[in-house]
Amino acid sequence: MIDSAVTAAGPGAPEAERIREAFRALRRAEFPWTAERIYLNNAGVGPLPERTRRVMDDLNARRTAPYLLGERELRSILSAARSAAARLINAEVDEIALAPNTSFGLNLAAGALPVEPGERILISDREFPANVYPWLRLKERGIEVELAPTTPEGWPNEEYLLEKLEDPSVRVLAVSLVQFASGYRVDLARLSTACRANGTYLVVDAIQGLGQVPLDVSRTPVDILACGGQKWLLSPWGSGFLYVRRELIPMLEPVVVGWMAFEGTEDFTALTRYDTTLRRDARRFEVGTMAVQDFAGMTESLNLLLELGIERIAAWLKELREPLYRLAAEGKLRLASPTDAVHQSAIVCVAADNLAETYHRLKKSQVDCVMREGTIRLSPHFYNIPEEMEKVAGILAQG
Repeated sequence: MIDSAVTAAGPGAPEAERIREAFRALRRAEFPWTAERIYLNNAGVGPLPERTRRVMDDLNARRTAPYLLGERELRSILSAARSAAARLINAEVDEIALAPNTSFGLNLAAGALPVEPGERILISDREFPANVYPWLRLKERGIEVELAPTTPEGWPNEEYLLEKLEDPSVRVLAVSLVQFASGYRVDLARLSTACRANGTYLVVDAIQGLGQVPLDVSRTPVDILACGGQKWLLSPWGSGFLYVRRELIPMLEPVVVGWMAFEGTEDFTALTRYDTTLRRDARRFEVGTMAVQDFAGMTESLNLLLELGIERIAAWLKELREPLYRLAAEGKLRLASPTDAVHQSAIVCVAADNLAETYHRLKKSQVDCVMREGTIRLSPHFYNIPEEMEKVAGILAQG
């Protein structure tokens, strides 16, 4: 859709301006409510595009008369969701399992990776709890879990992590692609290289990154990646996916066994043969009946993001951050987020002496954002526009 919108903007317009107009056109078509609100909480819940809502509405309407939905179509919907997720991170489809949320994938990683008593799990302190609690429970098995100290800013201390990754007893490094409370984006390529050199499994909580940060797992290898769809992927609650590196799949047993995880169970005419051979692909990790309507919606939203291109989205979001960065450079705003090219992301956290007062001033101005860990967290997406960010910057500059 963006290519046609860029073309419609006219051959004489500069490329950058035509892309800006394409984003604005999508804003009007897919998120019409943005004419009345400035929504900056994609790190909490992303909105559903209109096209996604229509797909789900149509499927739910037919679900009222189930004979309108055949088994072949339902399987095709789930297959399309796996394919879209694979394209998002440049993985192979057989490395993708559908999942209801990020926690499902992180629990699989904690429960299935071959870690022995006396070996160690390395996590940065101040991670989101979903990427901490599953690992802490491994202490009951005699496995050491270290919450690595952060930098003075509260960001992951990558130098410390890299130093620890020289220890062969460190079997797993679990990190978020983007930190929820600071917007810090890890240098995943650097950590991946160190993990490969040490034989350490790299597990990535990607929910705050995918959709706003490009990731190609063929170039930046990870072992397991988990991502829910309800934030930056603009997808329904209860939709998400799990990536497992192909070579690792046959080594891992599902933590919870679903009846469709086995070979032969697609033949519904002979389900009581009970073949206990697990599927050879990542579908062995899927559990039970899927929320088909949610995954149909996820596919539609992922296709929208893919049409736009994550690189284009990232460039647009960088432009949206500029008013905030400018104020910070002028000493009129204190940011709790990194601004360097390697570690910045679409999450920008603002520190303020009168935090609650500033937050309520934003809310009164129809700006939707949240307070997290002592800051005001702003998280725009591609449907936001520079004029909105200038307005927000003006409110924040009031102190």
